[in-house]
Amino acid sequence: MNLPLDFDLKNFDKCRLLVVGDLMIDEYVWGDVDRISPEAPVPVVAVNSEDFTLGGSGNVVNNLVALGADVSVLGVVGTGRNGQQLLNKLSDLGSNTEGVIQEAGRPTTKKTRIIAEHQQVLRIDRESKKNIAAKTFAAISASAEKLIPEVDVILVSDYGKGLITRDLIVKLVSLAKANGKITIADPKGLNFSKYAGISLLTPNKKEACLASGVEIINEESLASAGNVLLENSGTDNLLITCGKQGMVYFEPGHRPFTISTKAREVYDVSGAGDTVIAVLGLGIAAGLSYKEAVALANTAAGIVVGKVGTATATRRELGRALQQTADSTVSKHKSIKELAELSRKLHNDRKRIVLTNGCFDLLHTGHIKLFAASKRLGDVMIVALDDDDSVRRLKGANRPVISAAERVGILSALDSVDYVIVFATNELDDVIKTIRPDVLTKGSDYDSEKVAGRKIVENYGGRVELVPITEEISSSQIINNIKNKSKPDK
Repeated sequence: MNLPLDFDLKNFDKCRLLVVGDLMIDEYVWGDVDRISPEAPVPVVAVNSEDFTLGGSGNVVNNLVALGADVSVLGVVGTGRNGQQLLNKLSDLGSNTEGVIQEAGRPTTKKTRIIAEHQQVLRIDRESKKNIAAKTFAAISASAEKLIPEVDVILVSDYGKGLITRDLIVKLVSLAKANGKITIADPKGLNFSKYAGISLLTPNKKEACLASGVEIINEESLASAGNVLLENSGTDNLLITCGKQGMVYFEPGHRPFTISTKAREVYDVSGAGDTVIAVLGLGIAAGLSYKEAVALANTAAGIVVGKVGTATATRRELGRALQQTADSTVSKHKSIKELAELSRKLHNDRKRIVLTNGCFDLLHTGHIKLFAASKRLGDVMIVALDDDDSVRRLKGANRPVISAAERVGILSALDSVDYVIVFATNELDDVIKTIRPDVLTKGSDYDSEKVAGRKIVENYGGRVELVPITEEISSSQIINNIKNKSKPDK
């Protein structure tokens, strides 16, 4: 489904959303293992780095802020250091945290993941699943009464940590209906009647299967499960997210609406559900219909599952993806800022990055073989592309024959190329320092000592690899051949 022609992502700046849900901190500890502990048969992890991100409903907030929304938060944290850290992270995003209640004696939910040698070795959970205290419920309810009249859409992110009870749903639904607001909930557990009155419920396929009691094995059984849930849950509408298979939207009295996934390649589904509910709510707040908002959320989910780790879709990425034709993939073109974040996550996950650079004006078989060989040297292959001014300096005033924008599109169509960045002549060193590729490749027609960026790569432990080039062919040669053949015979 196409969005309205007059739809503008800048409308997100005017959208106000309330996120109600289980706030948590996701802590990632990366390290190496080279021995077993003498105290017990467990690996000893030598820590290299640590990272803290917002998890649970905090990741919904993260997604909304990344797209420009004004966000208020209702939730509960503890009174200790972790609670304050979570509040600080929410405040750093510019969200309104007056509805985040600190409950004495309750731990702030924190999940610590120990990752070594590309694998998660251990996860440590600090949490309570007990229902929030009566005093906390009263404070949350009071904040809801104050905030709901001022927002466009209410999002409920339930992770089963004791905040989202049937009583709270009743309170939120009552306030929402009294103020003419839409509510969207990402459910947890098997009893979806808990969410009765919610405008739109967004379970994934596994959750829908368990809650409906219908084994989902094909489109027919999926439709059956959706209809059972729609009838039994008491919610107005239902969206089942199906990972690589896309999404299916159900509304009373209509046939299911199916939309296929927009993801080119799935690296990590972490946080995809948070992105779906965030963009659904944002789309509806911006004036889209439910089906149009589903299409928008599907596009955003296709972006984040192509990233490593819990991630968000930026407005720039979403805008580029929406410009693609129906059968196109999400653009691989990245800014230096986007690649900085992506590269950091790839390195933390011990993924091997390969970088090659050049003009690539008129692709030929030598280029294709260079890209394919480069890809085989690692997990992710990035092409740094000279911009048009850079090509003119290198090749002459009549070059490039193909503009940078067109060259990006051509390179993005190649399976061997994962990402493309365009750089100016004096920016290559900065690109290399930002990406920190494990391998920098060039064709064997280059002298390895003269490869631009070689010293930078080798100084941090990377290497330069010259890919064998057997064909004597170049873009300049092809261009000259075309010119010669186009000259009239005398």
